[in-house]
Parts: sequence; structure tokens; C-alpha cells
Amino acid sequence: MNAYPAATTNSFYFGGFGWSFFPTYYKYNPCTYTKRRFPITMPAGSVVIETTQTQSSQEETPPDSVARRLVLLRHAESSWENRSLRDHDRPLSKNGQADAVKVSQKLQSLGWIPELILSSDARRTRETLNIMQKEVRGFLEAEIHFLSSFYSVAAMDGQTAEHLQQAIREYSRDEILTVMCMGHNKGWEEAASIFSGVSVELNTCNAALLEAAGKSWEEAFALAGTGGWKLHGIVKPDDGGL
Repeated sequence: MNAYPAATTNSFYFGGFGWSFFPTYYKYNPCTYTKRRFPITMPAGSVVIETTQTQSSQEETPPDSVARRLVLLRHAESSWENRSLRDHDRPLSKNGQADAVKVSQKLQSLGWIPELILSSDARRTRETLNIMQKEVRGFLEAEIHFLSSFYSVAAMDGQTAEHLQQAIREYSRDEILTVMCMGHNKGWEEAASIFSGVSVELNTCNAALLEAAGKSWEEAFALAGTGGWKLHGIVKPDDGGL
């Protein structure tokens, strides 16, 4: 029996692609800058700072909670043509290469370009990322770390979500607002389901878009807890829905 309730989605077409998003979908909201209690709207991505001035001193308070976005991307389809290769060393298939191009374009059109990418060191995840970097410059400009543990943990029951949290805490910084983790099933769809609280299926080259708020990544994970991350939708290379 599935441990998570089935998600209800609405479908619509945007920019020639078919998408399905959850009814509670909302767009990332720009941050605000407050000085002497007079709010001023700042561009999207601005750091939130609140200062209070008095006649005797000026004290700076911690920034308000901001939206922190997490992309869980499963590698593109791999090839089984050469059966002598280790699983870790299998390359992408031709279909997988084409799917990586499509997903990178869709993530760019949605504005979900990561500042930090944590990836399995398997050949198929490296090749997926390499194609995305050639297609969209934003992926090339991100900070990247290849982690061998992302390959092994994905095969272990119930351990991927906690491992991803630990890795993000270790490699991220508070000023980084969007992180992408690239890896494998079964761990990746299991982690997406645990974070969001709904049953998530990730086929090859599918990306779950998750969001939670916090002054830091540590706080975002603590406040959201299990099932508290907002699932905006699943990005797929094809034009179909979820």
C-alpha cells in the first residue's frame, strides 16, 4: 500500500509544452527591503535585510525567511548496449541525450536554474549534466560537486532523503536559494515523496520542483519537516502531464 496520498493535479499548456502542477502552485515572490519600517519592493532574488535605527545605535536583525528551492533530478535514460560495462559506467542513450536537452530548456523557462548542483558521480549523471550545461549557460555557472555517495545511497531503503539533507547542509550557504541534486531511483523518487508528503514518481530525466521557507537551509529543513515541502510539479522531457 502506498504510504502517501495520491496527488491531484491540474494540467495546462505553456510555451508549447504540456505541464501538470498542483492546485496550490504559486510563483516565487520577490523579497522586500525594510528600512525604518517603510517597505520597498526589490527585484526577485534580492537578499532580505531588515534594519532598525535609533538615535543611539543601529542594530541589524537576521534576515527574514526566504523561499528555498530544491530540484531533484533523475539522470536521463542510459544505454544497455554494452553489457560488459559496470552499472556505474553506463552512458546515456540517444533518447536520453535528447531528453536532457528538453528538460534543461524547460527548467530555464520556469526560472528554476540552480546556483549549486550536487550530483552522483556515475557516468550517466555526469553526461546528463554536461548536456544541460551546453544547452543552458546557467547550469554551467553553478557550483558543482560530484558525490560518490549519491550513487550508492539511492539503492538503500529510506536513507536518501536524510542523506540529501546532510549534503545540502554541508555544501550550501545561506545566500544560495536554489539547489539541484542529481541521482538515481529508487532513492530520488522516495526522497521527493518524503519531502512533499505525496507519492512522487520520477522516470528518467524527470525533475521534482520543491520549495520551503527558511532563513537558512538548516531552518528550511527543520521547519518543513517530513511532508512539509511544497511540490510545484514534475518537469518531464515529453509534452505529456505528470
